[in-house]
Amino acid sequence: MRRADVRIGIARDRAFGFYYPDDLAALQAAGAELVPVDTLQDERLPAIDGLFIGGGFPETCMDALEANAALRGELRQAIAAGLPVHAECGGLMYLSRSITWQGRTARMVGAIPGDTVMHAKPVGRGYVHLQETGAMPWGTADGGIVRGHEFHHSSLENLDPGVAFAYRVRRGHGVDGQHDGVLVHNALASYAHLRSAAGSQ
Repeated sequence: MRRADVRIGIARDRAFGFYYPDDLAALQAAGAELVPVDTLQDERLPAIDGLFIGGGFPETCMDALEANAALRGELRQAIAAGLPVHAECGGLMYLSRSITWQGRTARMVGAIPGDTVMHAKPVGRGYVHLQETGAMPWGTADGGIVRGHEFHHSSLENLDPGVAFAYRVRRGHGVDGQHDGVLVHNALASYAHLRSAAGSQ
């Protein structure tokens, strides 16, 4: 059995569990070893070359996520040092400074200079069409269109106005109705769920 080309951490626990199986299979077929990361229990990041934090319901686990200060701090430092991270929806929420839900606030990773606030009704729901900006780290440099979907009851508030975005929203809501894909060092965090293996509508 040949050695994996890269080791990609996959956050899989009660807080994060939304992944398309064929997308994960495509990563493995391309030579990646998928390494599970438990954001609730693991105090250290494993030896990884990149990290994928998918969708989920971090608000329902926000006390446990906050309590794991060791992992939050290590992940914040790893992102500052350049660790490639792709985060979708729940992953974006985890990377923000805090989550506020049902009148309570819990500290999160703090890599994204903004705060997550939960709402009773969906903020964004349905298919999204996103146009890549010049800041998109692996884009086509021609403003290509990326398709996916979003379903989130949260918004990202108090966001640093100087933050860069990977996408302009052509259909959907994203972060603020106009942009999605917050970029911090080599981390990209968006409300959009993208498809890599099977495409999207």
